[in-house]
Amino acid sequence: MAPGTTAASPAPPVLRAVPPVVGADADDGGPADPDSRTGPSTGTGTGPDPAAPPAGLLEVFRRLDTGPRGLTEAQAAERLTRFGENTVPDTRDLSWPRLFARSVRDPFTAVLLCLGLVSAAVFAWGTASVILLLVVVSCVLRASGEHRAARSTAGLRRLVATTVTVQRRVHEDAAPVTREIPVEELVPGDVVRLGPGDLIPADVRLLRSTGLTVHQAALTGESTPVEKSAVEAPGDDGVFQDPRLCFQGSSVASGSATAVVTATGGDTRFAAAHRRTGKPPATTFERSVQGVSWILIRFALLTPPLVLMANAALRGRGLETLPFAVAVAVGLTPEMLPVLVTTCLARGAALLARTHGVIVRRLPALHDIGAMDVLCVDKTGTLTQDRPVVHRALDAEGHDDPEVLRWAAAAAWWSLQLADLPAPDALDEALLAAADEDALTSYDGITASPFDPARRLATVIVRTPGRLGTHTQITKGAVEAVLQRCALSDDERSRLRGLADAQAADGLRVLAVATTERPAGDRPREHGLTFRGLVTLRDDLAPTAAEALAGLAGRGVNVKVLTGDHPGTAVRACRDLGVPVAGVLAADRLDTLTDPELTELARRTTVFARCTPEHKTRITRALQAGGHTVGFLGDGVNDLPALRTADVGIAPRDAAGVTRDNADLVLAGKDLTSIGHAVAAGRHAGGNIASYLRITLSSNLGNVIAMLSAGLLLPFLPMLPAQVLVQNLCFDAAQLAFAHDRPAPSALRRPSVLDPRALLRFIVGFGALNAVADLATFGALAFALRGPGDDEALFHSGWFTENLLTQAVVMVLLSFGRGGRRPGPVTWSAAGLAGIGLLLPASPLGSALGLSPLPGVYYGLLAAVLALYAVGLTAARTRHERLSPATVAQP
Repeated sequence: MAPGTTAASPAPPVLRAVPPVVGADADDGGPADPDSRTGPSTGTGTGPDPAAPPAGLLEVFRRLDTGPRGLTEAQAAERLTRFGENTVPDTRDLSWPRLFARSVRDPFTAVLLCLGLVSAAVFAWGTASVILLLVVVSCVLRASGEHRAARSTAGLRRLVATTVTVQRRVHEDAAPVTREIPVEELVPGDVVRLGPGDLIPADVRLLRSTGLTVHQAALTGESTPVEKSAVEAPGDDGVFQDPRLCFQGSSVASGSATAVVTATGGDTRFAAAHRRTGKPPATTFERSVQGVSWILIRFALLTPPLVLMANAALRGRGLETLPFAVAVAVGLTPEMLPVLVTTCLARGAALLARTHGVIVRRLPALHDIGAMDVLCVDKTGTLTQDRPVVHRALDAEGHDDPEVLRWAAAAAWWSLQLADLPAPDALDEALLAAADEDALTSYDGITASPFDPARRLATVIVRTPGRLGTHTQITKGAVEAVLQRCALSDDERSRLRGLADAQAADGLRVLAVATTERPAGDRPREHGLTFRGLVTLRDDLAPTAAEALAGLAGRGVNVKVLTGDHPGTAVRACRDLGVPVAGVLAADRLDTLTDPELTELARRTTVFARCTPEHKTRITRALQAGGHTVGFLGDGVNDLPALRTADVGIAPRDAAGVTRDNADLVLAGKDLTSIGHAVAAGRHAGGNIASYLRITLSSNLGNVIAMLSAGLLLPFLPMLPAQVLVQNLCFDAAQLAFAHDRPAPSALRRPSVLDPRALLRFIVGFGALNAVADLATFGALAFALRGPGDDEALFHSGWFTENLLTQAVVMVLLSFGRGGRRPGPVTWSAAGLAGIGLLLPASPLGSALGLSPLPGVYYGLLAAVLALYAVGLTAARTRHERLSPATVAQP
């Protein structure tokens, strides 16, 4: 049974004076425990080294050059100058100009800038101006979105206390005086007072304490308060579990203490977490962007030389074809991509913030969460709530017995009433919630001994109705402690221990209950008890966890549980939530695995138990090495390395400040339902981006192939540079509709990874089909015009119209999902594009561009070409979906 109380959220960050703590005399220096540790390792070299070998309290005083009476004002002032203010390194948000400059470094934007510079070099000022405008619009959109997200998260920061109660002296011989000072003025060696609700202002070593429990969730993610004591010996579970040390970022749940400050400012554990984060690895979106960018760069660099060489070798044309070659390269590049990507992500981020309270701090993270196929979570607070609930009450034979629960609840009730406890602890609260009211009112309490961590028991004495002069003693607590006090044979005690072990192995917490009758007035005697039975408790499931997990599974996201709890507890929670457990891996086994072995095993493992922060980071890397896009949900400083390693880091709003500031997504609460909404928004954005890329690049590649072919076959340029630019602008404007489209439901059922290789295969195959349609148009033009060489303007007009109509057909046929749906933005945009293709050649603007009206027979032939192209495009798409059913982000 866990000691202490289940405290509410920490009080506002104001430290207040507390009465002197009852305990050892401060002047005696406390126990000189040789196994004591003095604080965390910082490695900064600016202050007392808290990473020195383990030492007792006297050694701590010597190292810090202080004593139990605290520092003098002069010493404090000198140390403040030497060590600096006690301020937490804050994650400073980038200014809007710096965000804009970072957006310019985006690979897609860099491709456009290169083409813009080439256009300016050949005096194609119109092309260069359009490209520059697109670059500016894209960078403004991205910088503005990320700046708004930064402003939103800035209001969430609640890092440390503002004042602290410190004990100082005016001079060496003066008595110490307790007073409040700003937390920034705290220095190593100061002696501070702590009370309930106070935030720990620095890393400290306890001198005295009374009933002290501390919330360390900001550092370790532990949901329940941790007992701290100035006299207990440290365990072997790490520095955060040392009961004599408290750390900045944690808060006092109950009790009071006096402590000496061992580290401040940049030397604290909290600050060290900032320095260890480093630069995170490239995310899925960044890797995909780089892959696609290199495809575009290669095509853009290869196209102009090919056009120039082909025209020079076969047509004797020289540098006069350079503007046309640059226009072809620009036509191949998806100029609207940076604008469309930013618009899709910004719209999704704004919708999430407005409807679900999810703040996207880094816009590309929205794509990453759409590509996510593995989500790593902790158990407590995510799958389960921070409290247990009663599962069953069993008698000595293992059968259900409500009477056992009645005895246990009565003990919990009268312990709370008679021992003057401020609130029931988590297990007693669960007993009281499950018991009938009669179980609490049918007995009259006499006296109570509350739970003692040393004895691991709680005992109450009650009057039993109808038994005048006889009282009943109820004892409950840890199974082994209760069994030792029962009148049982060794065999019976062993059998009952096995019954309890079987329940614990099933992931349940177990309490034993025993009673005995005593004459009225007898003192409690905890021996010779009658064993009554066991009460088993399980973690209370998060209300929305089961539904959210089912939704994530339906979208192809596998949940991995990375917890510090016992494997059975985590497996039990998964089973109660309906999550299939494919495998369980404990930390001791994990430490024996090589990286390749862990990569293979992590793929088929659901629960990772007894995990340290290092284990969580290594598991995340192993999953990524296996080809997965990994999301990590964490809230403590200990989660920070894994959160930064993951492709997308997620933190709830009440997470530790440093963890929240380094997260890509900040949730309104620790609720998997919000993650499901973010996944849907990411896949909407990813599906629209993938559709735009496939349609645009395949259509553009087909046009480039046709232009190269026409340049070799015709005695004139197949299209003037101005006509190429206008055609590109029309297509680009129409493609903005993809940012407002809603992909088919199939796009939400699997991760939307932007695979450069799959994209290259798609655009080559469908680009070749588009080129065939263009070449068929050459034949139609030859027939309609009786020889294309007779009228350049008619040829330009015919091909201009055909290009816009084929692109409109591609937009419609490759953007529809399985099964029809009502026309959307893409459909209406394609209709507008087709209208421009049909009307522009005959308009005054068409004449200014060198276009002319087309004969009627051409439109009949063009309709036949487009019909055949539509049939071929539909057949090719059906074959593509059949051969690659797992292709992600299908439109």
